[in-house]
Amino acid sequence: MKNKLSKEISAIAIIALRDFIKFVRDKMRIVFTFLFPVIFIGALGGSLESNLGNITGYNLMVFVFTGVLAQTMFQSTASGIISLIEDRENDFSQEIFVSPISRYSIVIGKIIGESLVSIAQGVGIIILGLMIGIHLSFFLIIQLFILCIIICLVGGAFGVLIMGNVQSQKTANQIFPLIIFPQFILAGVFNPIKNLPWYLDILSKISPMRYAVDLMRGIYYAGTDVFDKVVLHSIGWNLIVLVAMFFIFLMIGTFMFVRNERNR
Repeated sequence: MKNKLSKEISAIAIIALRDFIKFVRDKMRIVFTFLFPVIFIGALGGSLESNLGNITGYNLMVFVFTGVLAQTMFQSTASGIISLIEDRENDFSQEIFVSPISRYSIVIGKIIGESLVSIAQGVGIIILGLMIGIHLSFFLIIQLFILCIIICLVGGAFGVLIMGNVQSQKTANQIFPLIIFPQFILAGVFNPIKNLPWYLDILSKISPMRYAVDLMRGIYYAGTDVFDKVVLHSIGWNLIVLVAMFFIFLMIGTFMFVRNERNR
């Protein structure tokens, strides 16, 4: 029993480390990973602040910064998990899938590995925020770092849910953008969503990214005068929803993934 547990932990660590090493070695991926937040936060955030900052009554650069940080953690981890479908086709992953380790260990290792990749991106975004003048105290940075871990785990579980219900990389590449990109708007990554038409409000409330973004903003704006203008729900409520989503997504997604692997 002890040897079995040790073998599973080793497998999880190897899978997680492999994903992180792949990220570090892929220079172009690193460049584009940090390029998009620069564009979104610097260009889009700066443009919104210059044109609409006086109307909203709060700093839109900070608004976009917190949204992009949460969105990157969620999306990056989710998309990384889905890449496990493609990994089935290469030799390394084939060896994993035929090895005597639990499919649950494969999923956990993948979530941890992609979370490490996403957190590395998050560190870069926080450094960018400091460079462009976003107010970030040491204590706030620690809080945001903890939130990044939580959001990565939820994003990873969301990726498992999608992965468990598709059979090919081609299908995943078609479905994932349709699921994730609308959430940029519905979750309020770049735009306020306090007043939405009823049909968009329903879609927004079932969008997992909404609660990740709102939790990030809730922590950042806690105790400020603009909290009620920017944050949709209480910090506690967002945290409860995210924890519930994590377990639901992970259980259903892993069950589907394991069942599909047994039927291969």
